[in-house]
Amino acid sequence: MSESEIKIFDTTLRDGEQSPGVSLNIEEKLEIAHQLANLDVDVIEAGFPIASEGDFEAVKQIAKEVQGPVIAGLARTTKGDIDRAWEALKYSDKPRIHTFIATSPVHMEYKLQKSPNEVLESVTEAVEYAKSYTDDVEFSAEDAFRSDKDFLCQVVEKAVAAGATTVNIPDTVGYATPAEFGGLIEYICNNVPNIEETIISVHCHNDLGLAVANSLAAIEKGAQQIECAVNGIGERAGNTALEEVVMALNTRCDYFDQTPEVTLDQIYKTSKLVSSLTGMSVQANKAIVGKNAFAHESGIHQDGVIKERTTYEIMDAKTIGLSENQIVLGKHSGRHAFKERLAELGYELEGDNLEKAFKRFKELADRKKSITDRDLEALVEDELKTIPQVYELMETQVTSGNEVLPTATLKLKFDEEVIIDSACCEGGPIDAVYETINRITGLGCELESYAIDAITSGKDALGEVTVKLNYNEELFIGRGVSIDVIEASAKAYLNAVNKILYKNEELIGDKEDN
Repeated sequence: MSESEIKIFDTTLRDGEQSPGVSLNIEEKLEIAHQLANLDVDVIEAGFPIASEGDFEAVKQIAKEVQGPVIAGLARTTKGDIDRAWEALKYSDKPRIHTFIATSPVHMEYKLQKSPNEVLESVTEAVEYAKSYTDDVEFSAEDAFRSDKDFLCQVVEKAVAAGATTVNIPDTVGYATPAEFGGLIEYICNNVPNIEETIISVHCHNDLGLAVANSLAAIEKGAQQIECAVNGIGERAGNTALEEVVMALNTRCDYFDQTPEVTLDQIYKTSKLVSSLTGMSVQANKAIVGKNAFAHESGIHQDGVIKERTTYEIMDAKTIGLSENQIVLGKHSGRHAFKERLAELGYELEGDNLEKAFKRFKELADRKKSITDRDLEALVEDELKTIPQVYELMETQVTSGNEVLPTATLKLKFDEEVIIDSACCEGGPIDAVYETINRITGLGCELESYAIDAITSGKDALGEVTVKLNYNEELFIGRGVSIDVIEASAKAYLNAVNKILYKNEELIGDKEDN
């Protein structure tokens, strides 16, 4: 097997978006899809077109706009699902219909209420029907690991005979151990007579923390495609983490002798983007992309790394696009130097986007002594939001104390109108800020969750606030960045409010009428 035969199938936009509390709009999905193309993944599973009109439109737009990777859409083994998937995928130069049906006894009996023979018939009919639309068809046997092995082999054989170019073997509930899962792949290779006519894929869940290990075990036994998600997000405990499995194959190529053709220095940027847009923070000790992944506190470790990095680091942080370098940029730096440094970090800004980011940089430079690459990344990502800023924060003023009722006064810009209002709240200064925003917007959102993280170190660190708002039983994620926690909190709330207004345009009209 040559190195190029290991394919990376990214399901961040499909299984990843099924993470509880995550809801991405079309523009956010497009932004992630374009970044996945920059990462050079082989396949982007853009969504489940029949699941909703929003999912259909997102897959359609990604198929139209994103070049490079194969664009896949999920479909059950029904003609309606497959028709809908093709309607969205047909605009892509590289479309793939990904059809699936469950094959384990518990799923067939209780969920599908179908006999094994009926499932076999569905496999053949669905793959053949999908094949009438596109040559690239993937079939998945849902809950494959808990299926009868010999029946599973029959299913795979039927799928391949019907024309499936990829056959996926999922551990849908994360039940397998590496030895067992590798053994299952080996069994399929040895007992499916036409297996050489297809690519074997694996899709492992992380319920027992073994998704990456199971995927690697499968590669050892003959799998050629790994289905994974950025930061390991997904249903329940998530999926195989893309960054972990890619770097495991790359770092231990001496053992696996095969690596995926992924642009490694885009890994960190992709992780940050997905974390930002989904509102799912990356834990500090997360492998590869956690903020402690390349940090050393022990004196012995620090001494060793200073003398020779490889004493305690098996990977170079620069490989994944991470740099801790302090940069010589400050309040006297010019636009050209700023633009050049952003280009080195992978951000190509022009026109209004450059001007807005440069203005934010100058404001930050006046307030912060030293600016790092992390500061710049946070600033630019915060500025380049894809949602129109219906409400824009101009000023915040908060009065608070242990014997003072917290009061917030905000100045917001709505279209060309400047609105000033105040509110008091016993909950604290941030609650007062949010109550003021609710008064101004009239939306009456409910705050479901609030999280704050320091992006950089030191007393002048940038704070990143992520909120989730409930509006009409739908969650909206907002994010704000500032050196001031109150300001970051207000920006995050307004970012979520603007998403609500973007999705419900009639609310903007109502506000203008008033």
